[in-house]
Amino acid sequence: MKIFLAGQAYYRRDNGQAVFTINLAEGLAANGHRVVVLAPSETQKAERHLDHGVKIQAVPAIPLVDNTNITVFSGGLIEQILDEVQPDVIHIQDHYFLSHSVLAAARARRIPIVGTNHFLPENITDNFLHHFPFSQWAHKPLDHLLWVSMLSVYNQLAAVSTPTETAASILRGQGIHVPVSAISCGVDVKRFRPRPTLNRRMIRQKYGLALDRVVMLYVGRLDREKDLDILVDAMAQFGRRDIQLAIVGKGSFRNELERLREKFGLHDTIVLPGFVPDNDLPLLFNSADLFVMPGHAELQSIATLEAMASGLPILAARARALPELVIHGVNGYLFTVRDSISAACGIRQLIQQRAQWPQMGAVSRAKAEAHDHQKVVAQYVEWYRQLRRN
Repeated sequence: MKIFLAGQAYYRRDNGQAVFTINLAEGLAANGHRVVVLAPSETQKAERHLDHGVKIQAVPAIPLVDNTNITVFSGGLIEQILDEVQPDVIHIQDHYFLSHSVLAAARARRIPIVGTNHFLPENITDNFLHHFPFSQWAHKPLDHLLWVSMLSVYNQLAAVSTPTETAASILRGQGIHVPVSAISCGVDVKRFRPRPTLNRRMIRQKYGLALDRVVMLYVGRLDREKDLDILVDAMAQFGRRDIQLAIVGKGSFRNELERLREKFGLHDTIVLPGFVPDNDLPLLFNSADLFVMPGHAELQSIATLEAMASGLPILAARARALPELVIHGVNGYLFTVRDSISAACGIRQLIQQRAQWPQMGAVSRAKAEAHDHQKVVAQYVEWYRQLRRN
């Protein structure tokens, strides 16, 4: 099958959409399908190359913020590559400039086109509106406008996927008119797995983590909607020095996290190692004892799946799709969203349940195996085939 993927994020592995698209493209190629990806160029120039069996056509782009690019002058290149590839199905990953242009070209050629939704308005409004007074009153109308913009594209598709049943329910509640399927983003359970013989000391030293403390790990973007300030406040309330929180990643909220860390005198208790190369992530998960995901706008959370596949107990906000991954008291604990007292209570519960960590980790691993990347690729292939039969 010839499959054409398009979207704003491909090269950067520091956001969920990019990780999903890369893993799907390479998984499809490994299973013998011809895969072409259209994405904004890292160099702002049109380029073409092959990577892990995937043909990547980079289009000229003007980078903006949050991995968004202006690609409105790429219509001719899109027409050219669609004529060259003659894809059986087109799969867009967002509703922004590039995908909108691809949709127009696909409709003109009567090529079946589907999309995966990774979008929630909170991912934009939380980072934007806090700069302005009375921002709490602007959230609802701006969220509405952002949904209208998204649905104006996705309601023209043949079908839509999204990572969880929670995410599918959100889309239906917003008035999407096309069929919606919940298909996991998936996780490579061979790469992310428990490694009992790993030299944890070496990995901890490499990233400045304590050798003699319980390490609780967060991996992801350091942006406002991730609610990392709640974790810092929770650690201040928890007040014990035998546990360390490692907040791994990069983003616009780092300076605020550093300020809060200094305010509460938690320089040794909260560490910010920065961005960790992809090859080290499985080792980093295995060097930690617990994983935490505090965000209130997670449609699934690939990082949480990776931590679960690595056999870690999870502390997560009781928000959006996270309760689909974490069973309270079984493979971790859930805390009230944006409530630092509840988060501190969750940390305390996990520390008190230390003897249960191996059992919790085993449940996490078993749940992650249901999201095996190979199963997800097979689901997408069947989804494409059903679309072509219809």
